[in-house]
Amino acid sequence: MHSVVSRSLKVFTTTLAAALLALSTPALAAAAPPQTACANRQAPPPPVDTSEKPAPGKPVPAPLAVPAVPAGGPRMAECGLITPSGALNPPDGNTAVSWLVQDLDTGAVIAAKDPHARQRPASLIKNLLALVALDELRPEQVIVASQEDAEQECTCVGLVAGGRYTVDQLLHGLLMHSGNDAAHAVATALGGVDSAVAKMNATAAKIGALDTRTATPSGLDGPGMSTSAYDLSLIFHYAMKQPEFAKVVGTKNFELPPAGGKPGVPVLNDNKLLGVYPGFLGGKTGFTNDARHTYVGAAERKGKRLAVVMVRAEQKPTKVVDQAAKLLDYGFALEDDRAEPVGQITYRDPAATAETGDPSVPGDGGTGNSGTSSAAAAAKADPFGVTGWIITLVVFLIIVGGFVVGRARKKAAN
Repeated sequence: MHSVVSRSLKVFTTTLAAALLALSTPALAAAAPPQTACANRQAPPPPVDTSEKPAPGKPVPAPLAVPAVPAGGPRMAECGLITPSGALNPPDGNTAVSWLVQDLDTGAVIAAKDPHARQRPASLIKNLLALVALDELRPEQVIVASQEDAEQECTCVGLVAGGRYTVDQLLHGLLMHSGNDAAHAVATALGGVDSAVAKMNATAAKIGALDTRTATPSGLDGPGMSTSAYDLSLIFHYAMKQPEFAKVVGTKNFELPPAGGKPGVPVLNDNKLLGVYPGFLGGKTGFTNDARHTYVGAAERKGKRLAVVMVRAEQKPTKVVDQAAKLLDYGFALEDDRAEPVGQITYRDPAATAETGDPSVPGDGGTGNSGTSSAAAAAKADPFGVTGWIITLVVFLIIVGGFVVGRARKKAAN
């Protein structure tokens, strides 16, 4: 009798343990802390020059806090290459320390490499400045360029002191040719450089770019400058939903008006894939000594729009734009194979934040969902909750277990 009851109890105990593990595993996975051993998880590599030295009497800004839960899903906390299960690795020759390929419509992350490593944006931060300008300034608003605007450290688009330019014209110079003079003029219209930087940082925080701190409106290196491939992808995803932004980055040729007795200035788009890569929609390039080469670009194929961000890349063995083209090809191939996404670009919607007064309210990121974590979404869909189901199953199994043990004892007695 003892052996029969013991076996019955063992079966019951094993079944109960398995059931509890099955139910609790998703909750444990959701609560698991992100990886923290990746390089540059808190801050970019040390600068190679004095461009980030604070002004006299000002401290070096502390690194931004690392979120306890990585934006974009659990895999976005991984170091190194992040690809769908069973997928081929991306093509050789990619020099970017961090990169990300996303579906520009759904926000699905197709593949990535160390997406939350903190690096420097260089001129890709101008996308964020453009978002602030589009939110606060009218496209037809006229800005008179100052001598300080015209004398900015170049790359410059060629503003003339005293020249009259509309916000729309300055945005073309800002995004097409990465004009630091245009960036300074826009920043002045936003209340000055310090005010513009503060507004850029506020916008980054509002939309959920938590790795990003702006130090200059142009992307020239400055104290505390920080971003990530994920954040730059998020900013670009959000920006491409603004018609004016999408129009400007997709413009190949433009001309600034004559000013100060000088003829109009032709503006050519720096993004060499525009008009070359089939279906290319536009993007942005960047470079500083500390940031190295940064890049964002998007293209459409067979009704799918993908975007790639590359951070801390080099022009050898091939040009960064050619490396970006190969990553786009790779992303489209994964889309054709219907590979499972490895993450999700999810931004907070400033309009929703304004309505609710709660900065934690996320937008749908263009995905049609709330942008909450899978665990939170599951809890919302199932108000009974994981704990409730565990308790119910335990009670049920205790009843069944009692019945099984009782029958075993009765059988042993007979």
